[in-house]
Amino acid sequence: MGAKSTRKGADGERELAALLREYGYPVERGGSLSFGEVPDLTGLPGVHIECKRVEQLRPYSWLEQADRDAVCFGDGLPAVFFRRSRSPWLVVMKLEDWLKIYRTQSEPRKTAPSE
Repeated sequence: MGAKSTRKGADGERELAALLREYGYPVERGGSLSFGEVPDLTGLPGVHIECKRVEQLRPYSWLEQADRDAVCFGDGLPAVFFRRSRSPWLVVMKLEDWLKIYRTQSEPRKTAPSE
């Protein structure tokens, strides 16, 4: 990983942490140049945050990394927060994990949706 890419990733982590703090979550960076020794960000209870600030989208490989790291750190369901330049932040999760979070906030439907 080059210095420019490393800097862009760290800037993305700082940006996302600041944004989540604006929403009232005590999110902090894992540390400079940790390279997998600590999570990218901490402070969202029950969610392992994998932060990506890139132009090339590889959500499946990112989610594989988030899955491995969530098991390693034991800090919650894996979620990838990412954005491209001049684009909004997006979040990728497996549907089953998203439903675990959503069910705590909403009553599930009584009937299955038609296909």
